[in-house]
Order: sequence, then C-alpha cells, then structure tokens
Amino acid sequence: MTLVTEDIQRVRKLPATTAWSFMRIITAPSVDRVVAIVSIVPFAYLTYIRFAEGVFNIPRVCSMIAGFLLIGTMMVRRAPVRVTPNPWFWLLAFVATYGATGAALFAQRGVPLAPATMTSTIALLALCITVFARLSLGRNIGFVPAQRRLVTSGAYAYVRHPIYTGLFVGYTGLILRAYSPLNLAMFTFITALFMIKSVVEENFLKSDPLYAEYMQLVRFRWFPGIA
Repeated sequence: MTLVTEDIQRVRKLPATTAWSFMRIITAPSVDRVVAIVSIVPFAYLTYIRFAEGVFNIPRVCSMIAGFLLIGTMMVRRAPVRVTPNPWFWLLAFVATYGATGAALFAQRGVPLAPATMTSTIALLALCITVFARLSLGRNIGFVPAQRRLVTSGAYAYVRHPIYTGLFVGYTGLILRAYSPLNLAMFTFITALFMIKSVVEENFLKSDPLYAEYMQLVRFRWFPGIA
C-alpha cells in the first residue's frame, strides 16, 4: 500500500497552496483517524457477513483473517505526512478498494477448475503473503496515495507492493475455485485497477528522494524476478 519517508520537516516546507491547505487538514491525526474508521466499515461488514454465513472452509477462513488484519492495522495506522490532493487518484483508490469488496460480495459460486486441495493451498499462500506484507508495513497503511514512513524491510525488501501480491494470488485461487465469466471479468478488472494504482502511488511517492532510491533498490512491484 502507501509507503513513505520520515523526512517530515522537508515536506512541511512545501509552498502554501490550496492543495497544501487540504493536505494540512487531511494529515491531522484526528482527521486521519476518522477517515480510517469510516473507510473500514465496508470491510467490517464483509467480514461479518462471511462469519454469519457459517461457512468455514480454508479459503473463507483465510479471507476473514485477512479482513481482521486489515481492520486492525487501519485502526492504529500512523497519520500521513502528505496525501495526494488529486481527485482522480482518490477516485481510483475508491473504485479499486471498494470494487474489490463489492466483487467479493457478488461473486458467483461458479464451477471449480482445480481440485479443492490446490485452491486451498493457494488461499493459504495468499494469506501468508498478506500477513507478512501487512506486518512488515505495520501502521503505515492507507488506501489513497499518501506519505507515511518508508518501509524497506520484511516483505518490502523483495517487492514494492507485496499486499497487492497477496491479493493477486488470492484472486487466482478464487477463479480456479469458482470460475464463471462474471467472476473472471470482475477480478481481472480489479486486478488491473490495483496494477494502475501501484503506478499512481509510485509516481506520487517518488518525488521523495528516499522513495526514489528505494525504487532503484527494489526493482519489482509484485513478483520478485517477474514483474
């Protein structure tokens, strides 16, 4: 997700503009906490729905664990130093983030293309990647491109967007477990949005020399040695 540097003083010297005024408001810790709480409501609802349905197979449990981890880290996240004022970036983040939630809610049962043991293994792999990535990121989490503290260790020493890696692996398992044209179309679309979001986030963050240096050190976005 959004990663950044500790060089707060340098960022605070940005010229006073309308965008900067917006940034001063949105980066206030109290405002950021309210934004975080409001933004996780759909995820809390989805997690509750999954629990209430009483289906506790391996993919479903993995999804619920990932949901609880997202909610927990968002509740204690670190306030950003700066946030993009670009409304198109906000729209992209909104559609990608909540589109993923909507796709999960409306996904069809579909037909299996692979054995349950394989898709359960993929779900466990996706969960392991997600947990490793979120624990590595810690409190530096957000949906909209924002500058918090730069993280270069853990999962972020291998790829720049490991949380998205877990998401993509999970979607692969879902399609193999419950294929339908609608499911394939929805999750391919969401995957494309998160790929675009990765580039948008990096274009925002690389104005920070430390993040630009990080991009040179960690060359791959999602899969080491591949992409």
